[in-house]
Formats: sequence, structure tokens, C-alpha cells
Amino acid sequence: MTNQDNNQSKYTAQEITVLEGLEPVRKRPGMYIGGTGKEGLHHLVWEVVDNSIDEAIAGFCKHIKVELLPNNYIAVEDDGRGIPIDVHAQTGLTALETVLTKLHAGGKFDSKTYKVSGGLHGVGLSVVNALSKELIAQVYHNGNIYEQKYSRGKPTTKLQEIGKTDKHGTKIIFTPDEQIFPETIFDRNSILQRLRNQAYLTKGISIKLSDQNKEKPFEYNFYFEGGIATYVKHLNKNKHVINENSVYISKQIDDIDVEIALAYTDEFNEKILCFANNIINPEGGTHLTGFKIALTRAINDYIKKKNLFKSESINFAGDDVREGLTAVVSVKLKDPQFEGQTKSKLGNPEVRSIAEAITFEGLSIYFEENPGEAKKIIEKCLLTAKARLAAKAARETVIRKGLLEGMTLPGKLADCSQKDPLKSELYIVEGDSAGGSAKQARDRTFQAILPLRGKILNVERARLDKMLTSEEIKNLIIALGAGIGEELNIQKVRYHKIIIMTDADVDGSHIRTLLLTFFYRHFQPLIEKGYIYIAQPPLYAITYSKTKIYAYSDEEKEKIISEIKPGVKSNIQRYKGLGEMNPGQLWETTMDPAKRVLLRVNASDTEGADNVFSMLMGDEVGPRKQFIQTNATTVKNLDV
Repeated sequence: MTNQDNNQSKYTAQEITVLEGLEPVRKRPGMYIGGTGKEGLHHLVWEVVDNSIDEAIAGFCKHIKVELLPNNYIAVEDDGRGIPIDVHAQTGLTALETVLTKLHAGGKFDSKTYKVSGGLHGVGLSVVNALSKELIAQVYHNGNIYEQKYSRGKPTTKLQEIGKTDKHGTKIIFTPDEQIFPETIFDRNSILQRLRNQAYLTKGISIKLSDQNKEKPFEYNFYFEGGIATYVKHLNKNKHVINENSVYISKQIDDIDVEIALAYTDEFNEKILCFANNIINPEGGTHLTGFKIALTRAINDYIKKKNLFKSESINFAGDDVREGLTAVVSVKLKDPQFEGQTKSKLGNPEVRSIAEAITFEGLSIYFEENPGEAKKIIEKCLLTAKARLAAKAARETVIRKGLLEGMTLPGKLADCSQKDPLKSELYIVEGDSAGGSAKQARDRTFQAILPLRGKILNVERARLDKMLTSEEIKNLIIALGAGIGEELNIQKVRYHKIIIMTDADVDGSHIRTLLLTFFYRHFQPLIEKGYIYIAQPPLYAITYSKTKIYAYSDEEKEKIISEIKPGVKSNIQRYKGLGEMNPGQLWETTMDPAKRVLLRVNASDTEGADNVFSMLMGDEVGPRKQFIQTNATTVKNLDV
């Protein structure tokens, strides 16, 4: 008998592992929170906050407080009804211990308790408990404070009364388990953004965030009476709005509430945020599909009804009516069907037709009551449609030209011999001088070099047709190999590391910002996949006693100098440009995978990133001037 046969013969009932209680969560946390990285860590917070939001949506909660506490604890408190503490007949445990220790246990399955809720599976609080080193649950009931403590999903104390109070509600305090999460420090800005969204989506609720970890305590309060209409104004704060009277639609059909707010700007990008039961759906879903169909149909219907283009037949496509659009689409329903526990996409088929009907009716009424605003929107759409056709012709020209010039690769590109994108790198280098050094320094097996001449076009202020008239932009698009616009296919990108390498001066920073704007606006999936990086060339070379050390910051330089023995003569060279380095130095400091430092670009806060790019690169001077004046005193290495 072979070893394989012998091993197979031992496969009996004893080899079947049964995970009880919350063990499955600790064994496979990714199944419940999407992963154990930064997003998974913060998903714990969202699960607890969402429970409080559900109480608010149900009409029982008016205040929510989130506290970042010392030793990496976080507390979420609400003034809702409070988790019940009486004994649950089925489990024999208190209701509190049941929802904290049993998967698929909670009040979300009974529509009498919660008409709508973000918690679908009843696993939220129990998952948080399972993945916490310590969790303390406090419930305010009938003038008393009840408390029970847990560790890694198991109770360490019984439920006990610890004091008196005139409050009602629930407070959950927990710290993540370092056995599960490699990084257990919460990001205040991420939490702040999430809480802001929830305050916009729930009219009249007060949400407070406090951070007790700093010498100077931080507090922030959110309260928005205008709801998502105020949210759209916030999203457009650094942009020029075309229809000053924003569209607001709110209606219920078949127990499904649909709430929509939208406004148009003179930008070239769309931003639509979707929510189901106050849970953000980054991948959209049926509510987004219904909204998009209705938006296109309502605008085309109004044009035909009013006979606005008598001399020509105009029928706008979806992209035409969404350029420059900022919208928030929020639905609330009894039984949301999400794809995955992280609720990234709504799947309820009935929501599509209801969202479409409500959007179409609301927009039709808005256009009739605001003919001046309707005209501005349609003029914007017409300009977009003409630009789209021009961009299509220009794009086809670029593709045809690229094919004639040898597999679409521009002449300036020094490509690598490696054809596997996973193992290939593209360095985008500022100027021919630095490009020449980089070409000599690189490992041509897997490193490609594309030098750019000067500053590329600011794509924040240009449509695609104008972009494609720029030689540098065309070279970059062709080198990437993934197309652009309607033909964009990220699967075809030729490099999985795209590294921006510019000088450490004002011009270099500007070029880097222009490139980041280009990637964010037209190749955002590359950022989401983690393909975009920023090289970190050294600022100084410090030589002493036949030793050369590179410093990448002023602080590092000062530290190195302080460690040099007294009396030893040293020489400090400040690199103002990559061209000042010879190929050997450039390879050693900036391009050698074994020694280099790369910063990966990410945009976890897409709303914040959108505002920053609009403010820095857009036409509105006021916000940019204020930003410069506010941050001028903190700038370092400004072209010294």
C-alpha cells in the first residue's frame, strides 16, 4: 500500500473538525469582516456603530457617541432601547450574552423589532466579540447599569448590576485582538468620515466622536437637519455647481424608502454614493442601476417633450448625463440582500424598478418646476455628448497610430524584457536627463523607463478629447496598454508596479501631483489594486571616513550627523534632482528592490481624495489659496 493510500484510509469521522460557538470566526475572520488588514479592523467599529444607527432609524435613538480611548480601546454608546438582559428561552442565556456569543442571533430577523436595519445576518456584535481581546458590554435599563465582560468571544464575568443611572441604551467597549490583527491602531480620520456619512444619512441624529489619546483631547459633533441634500453640498464644496437648486427626491413604495439628492458641477467626473439601510455600497447594486436608467430616461424624455433640439435628433447616452454629476442614492428596506458580509453591493431585484420609478417621477417634476435649471443641465449634457464623440474619434486615432508603430509602444519607452505584468515595473521619470540615468541604472529584465518632458496636462481641467492631443499623455496611455475611457480594461495593464519618480523640489512635486490626478481620475482601479507607487530618492549623501550614507529626510540627516564622532570631517551633498545622481547611485538608493523605499498610493477615503484633487487642481482659486495659507507654515524642503 502506498503512503497516499495509507493516508486516505485514515480519513474517518475523527478527522472532521467541529468548530463551536465563535470558533469559526476566529478561524476564518476574513469570511465575516473581509480580512484582517486595516479595512477588516475598522469593520469591527462599523458593525457596532451600525447597531446604534439601526436604533436611530427605528426611531428609538437620538444620540450616538464614539470614543477613542487609551490602550487602543474604543467605545460606542447610544441612547436607544438597550440590548435586553432578560433570559432568552431558546438559549437559556441572557439576551445580551446570546447576541454576543451566538452567530445569527439578534433582533434583525423580526420586522416588528426593526422595520429596516443594516445588520442582515445577526453576526455583527458576536463577530466583534470573537475578534476582541476584551469586550465590555454595558446596558442602561430601568435606572440600573448592567455590565458583562468578555475575552476573545467568551464571557469572563456574569452579568452584574454595577450602578444606577437615568440613561437608557447600550455601550460597547472593546479592543481588537493582536492575535488576529497585525495592526490594531484605529484611524481617527476613517472613523470620522464614516460617522459623518451616517449623520448625513439619518436626519436629526447627533453623532459625537472624541479622541482621548492625545495631550489635547479631540472632539467633533455631527448633526445635519438637511440629510443627504446637505451631503451633496458638502461633496461639492470646492466645485462650481451648475444647478444651484439641488434635486431632492424622497418617496416610499411597497415598504421601500428611496431618498435621492443630486447636483451637477462643471467637473468631468461623476460621483455617485449608494447606501442601503445606511450601509455604504461601494459596488452599487440594484438601486444604482435603477437610478442610472431613470436619470438618462428622464433627461431624454424632457428634451423630446419640450422639443428642445428642433434641428437635430438628440438622444443622450448614460455617460453623457452623468459627467459632472454628484449624487447620493439611499434606500431603506426590510430584507436587504447584500453580496458578502461587508455589504459592498445590494442585490434585491425589486429595488431596481422602484428606484427607477421614483427617480424618474421626481426628476420629471423637478424639470417642470425648474426649467432654468433643467436647461443648464441639458446644455452640460450636450457639451459632454459632443466631447464624447470627439474623444472617441481621437481615441481611435491613437489606437490606430499605436498599432502602426509596433504593438502600441511609444519610442521614448525603454521597455523591459519581462512580459509578465506581475513581475514588471514601469518608472515614470521626470525629464530626459533623469530618464537617461534611470535607463542606465535599471535592471532591464523587469524595469521599464518612460521619461516625460516637462509637466503633463492637468486632466482635472480637460476632457478626454483634449487629453489625447497631448503627446506625453498619449505615450503614457499607450505604455500602460489598458486603454482609457470606455475601452479601459485594467486586466490588460502591462505593469503591476507603476512608479512615479520625480525630483524632490517644487517642480517635481507638481509633476507628481499632475500624474496622481491623471491616475485618480482615469485609472482609479490601478490605485485600488495597489499598482501605483511613489519613489523615494534620498535628499542627502553624507560622506565621512570613506563612508557614504544616504538620508531621506532632514530628521534622518540630523540623526546621522549627530552619530559622527567629534572631529571627524564630513561632507553633505544635497540632491536637488535625480539627474545629479550617477546611474550607480540611482540604482543603489532608489531602484534596487532590495534597498529602495516605495510609497504605495491608496485612496481609502475616496471622498476626501476627490475634494483634495478638486481643490488643488480645479478652477476655484479661493479654496486652494486658503489651503496654501493654512499649511504654509508646516511645509518642509520647499525647493531649498
